[in-house]
Amino acid sequence: MRHRIPPLGSLRAFEASARLLSFRLAGDELGVTQSAISHRIAELESILGVKLFERLPRGVSLTDAGTLYYPYMHDAFEKIARGTALINRIGTTDDLALETYPTFAIRWLIPRLPDFRRINPSLAIRIGTSQFDWELNIDSSDIGIIHTTRPERLNLHYRLITKAEMFPVCSPAVAARMDGETGTAALARVPRLSLYTAPEDWSTWLEGAGIGDTNRAITLKFDTYLAALQAALDGQGLAVAPDFLVADDLRAGRLMAPFEAKIPQPGAWYFICRRERVNETRIRQFERWLVEQFAGTTSS
Repeated sequence: MRHRIPPLGSLRAFEASARLLSFRLAGDELGVTQSAISHRIAELESILGVKLFERLPRGVSLTDAGTLYYPYMHDAFEKIARGTALINRIGTTDDLALETYPTFAIRWLIPRLPDFRRINPSLAIRIGTSQFDWELNIDSSDIGIIHTTRPERLNLHYRLITKAEMFPVCSPAVAARMDGETGTAALARVPRLSLYTAPEDWSTWLEGAGIGDTNRAITLKFDTYLAALQAALDGQGLAVAPDFLVADDLRAGRLMAPFEAKIPQPGAWYFICRRERVNETRIRQFERWLVEQFAGTTSS
């Protein structure tokens, strides 16, 4: 049996008054008078049979009942606002807004987008990038591609796209400087490039490869794989990177992998969207294409 829900106007007056602790400020926000807010609160208290506010000489304070009630009302109006923003976005744009890292966008996604556009010519992609881990912004993004070790946010749908392996890469000129050496001796001959946003990459690879650390100073540190790999392409040293981000350069001979050891990158790469949106046609189209692209890369 469903319980009676109080009038929406009274609930809005309560939520605003509880959040601002002022009938006057709540009236200003909702475009009504302070007297109207007071009347709606009184109506709500009568319906519920409990007192929600203590009226003070200057403002109001929540009673125990009001304190208990407020989080439910705040959450309910937040959900209504998010749902309204979602419907407005769908109704006003045909773009599919995607958020991911600069390196993934530039080194993997953008070169492959012509294939997606060929299959889905009427669907425009709007790409935003952030160099750090980020929270999916439902007001500006529909989908995301992220790397994480904890795919556990309850409101998100996660689709595994790849578990990468990582290893050092360098330019052919830098590889030649190693002069056929392997292991510690090879590392001692060339500079190492590192990410200060992922400082564990080198230690993880060295441990997995069974190579002792040379304690060689890392003189260049970057915030993204994009920058570190550009330095590697320019012949400035060795950079550890996930396999799919360097596959094109390895095939073209722009980069070389002078060591045989490939170590699993902790965590995995995922396609994400909000759970309630997983069956939207355009989101399913992109997810299916993305998974097929990585399946084709893995099998090639």
